[in-house]
Amino acid sequence: MNCQNCDAPVLASDERCEKCGAKLLNRVFMGVPKAENFTLTAEEPVRELDEPEETTSPEEWEFPLRTPRAIHHDDVRLSAPVFSTESEAEPEVRWGGFFRRVGAFVVDVVMIVLLSALMGSMAYVGYKVGLAAHDRPMSWNTAAPLVAFLTLAWMGLATIYFVVFHGMEGRTIGKWLLGLRVVGKDQRPISYRRALLRWIGTIGLGGASFGLAFLWILWQREKRGWHDLLARTWVIRE
Repeated sequence: MNCQNCDAPVLASDERCEKCGAKLLNRVFMGVPKAENFTLTAEEPVRELDEPEETTSPEEWEFPLRTPRAIHHDDVRLSAPVFSTESEAEPEVRWGGFFRRVGAFVVDVVMIVLLSALMGSMAYVGYKVGLAAHDRPMSWNTAAPLVAFLTLAWMGLATIYFVVFHGMEGRTIGKWLLGLRVVGKDQRPISYRRALLRWIGTIGLGGASFGLAFLWILWQREKRGWHDLLARTWVIRE
């Protein structure tokens, strides 16, 4: 090859012309040096696709390997969450209806009448013996104190009957036979004080309203009478 300046012969490896000292254009083109000759080397062996690559041994990893454990049926059964819908669902409250409560009250009245008859017969015998000891016969005039005593005794017996049974278990004999129970808020048992207030409301409001306090149960949503509203009680079916 020749120099572009003086046309003197130069070697391909020369950077400048030995004759004029000009930089050879075939060596530098636009300020970028020409790439040096290189020799070809043997190609790297071609790796088959099925050949596995070399991986680092498990001992050199930063975290230990866990040995897989067989999963048994018992493990799956114990670890699986259990969903229960029926047990968590609150049971539906069944209110005591009017006619069922009337039936329970009739049974209670029969029980009170039987107890009153037993108490009255004993009181009559004792009163008659006392009159005979004073040589006084039994008559309408002498029987007035006995009638007054038996009336107060019957009222006291009825009060004790309803207050004690409602405060003790929330049900009388009639309610027990017909599956009824008197409860307070959140279906909790009521106290004797609240049972007494309920009984006073039963006598007072029932008599003052001529029975309307009891008929209120027919159209009230929770089947509560005025005495139930006063004492904050409910009658439920079991």
